[in-house]
Amino acid sequence: MASLLRPTTWGLFSWRGYCSRGTQGRLSAGFVEALKAVVGSPHVSTAAVVREQHGHDESMHRCQPPDAVVWPQDAEQVGRLAALCYGQGVPIVPFGTGTGLEGGVCAVQGGVCINLTRMDRILELNPEDFSVVVEPGVTRKALNAHLRDRGLWFPVDPGADASLCGMAATGASGTNSVRYGTMRDNVLNLEVVLPSGQRLHTAGRGRRFRKSAAGYNLTGLFVGSEGTLGLITAATLRLHPVPEATVAATCAFPTVQAAVESTVHILQAAVPVARIEFLDEVMMDACNRHSKLNCCVAPTLFLEFHGSEQALAEQVERTEEIIRHNGGSHFSWAKEAEERSRLWAARHNAWYASLALRPGCKGYSTDVCVPISRLPEILVQTKEDLEAWRLTGTIVGHVGDGNFHCILLVDPEDPEELLRVQAFAEQLGRRALALHGTCTGEHGIGLGKRQLLLEEVGAVGVETMRRLKATLDPRGLMNPGKVL
Repeated sequence: MASLLRPTTWGLFSWRGYCSRGTQGRLSAGFVEALKAVVGSPHVSTAAVVREQHGHDESMHRCQPPDAVVWPQDAEQVGRLAALCYGQGVPIVPFGTGTGLEGGVCAVQGGVCINLTRMDRILELNPEDFSVVVEPGVTRKALNAHLRDRGLWFPVDPGADASLCGMAATGASGTNSVRYGTMRDNVLNLEVVLPSGQRLHTAGRGRRFRKSAAGYNLTGLFVGSEGTLGLITAATLRLHPVPEATVAATCAFPTVQAAVESTVHILQAAVPVARIEFLDEVMMDACNRHSKLNCCVAPTLFLEFHGSEQALAEQVERTEEIIRHNGGSHFSWAKEAEERSRLWAARHNAWYASLALRPGCKGYSTDVCVPISRLPEILVQTKEDLEAWRLTGTIVGHVGDGNFHCILLVDPEDPEELLRVQAFAEQLGRRALALHGTCTGEHGIGLGKRQLLLEEVGAVGVETMRRLKATLDPRGLMNPGKVL
């Protein structure tokens, strides 16, 4: 009934030809009508502007848009859509808020984009068990607003107000991961619509236990699968008590090495820091301008501590001692909620602050993660590499767990600069692998890091992944071209 979009390759990263060739066409009118029969005519669009909006994320990776966009209202409709598309050989691309950074929603073979944002109900809250069940359209900010009067919160915080099921699909983390873990640590159960349209509950229907020794870890298989194995239609998440007291701080350092070594020493001293973020001097200058801060333009740590008043006093004292030993200065403590919010808003707006450094240019963000002990080495090398490759870029990261990002400013009309960005990103990924790290701590593989994944896990690892995908998705229609 349906074939795929006509051959075309376009994009800012012109050195890559992501779109498959020779298999693309247009969806038939009959197939579009079949989609409308499942979700209703108002919830299906083939308009060019809508398709284009759903054909990319926040990254610079570009491809062609999907053939059609649909907005299901519940898991039953998702199952019927999946079965319809799969039965007719039409690719399926899940879509949440579109805030990814590795081209994970690009429709490399056209097909149907299933936008899950209208499934936005909080289905079940179990405060005594510290768990909640959410549909895929619920964002982290919406959930925390709902929890505000319950003394609970969901701490995984990637910066963007991403959808929670999208965060599960990409294995997201963020500023709180050093204390509270990533999505892998905070997802208890998933409802997944398989390509066949069947619904799978990865830990069993309705279950919300903290640990289990019952068979394979199916939940872990789907967390981080980037939509290549199924569509997540509900997630059971672990909640945490709101801390009694919170205090944040910034402090400046004479060098990158001194700032990152302080991070290592704080962790080695077992100080239970909740957040510990690194911003290089270029990033601090950008944040000062964009967010109207008045911080020292130097390599800087942003820290936050959670606990009782007494515990915080001890943590702050020990941290100050370590930081001063490493040459840190210009301490600025933020105890009031408004003051802390302003500080972390500046950190979360680092992307926009970076873009403002070079108006008219696009941003390209890449991330790696290494063992804590190798963090000073790779950060110093990365600063040298930015200079060697003649690139304008900032460094910011969740250094408490060894993860950091480079935000590069690039002129999309300058092919030579684009090539230098590519070379820098690949070199950074390989540096991380050489230091026993990973090519991505939280962005995922998507389109951009498939070769690095092969180098990271090896041929046997990738072949095992391929076999798993072939078992669940034998026709290769679930978000094709991503990860593998």
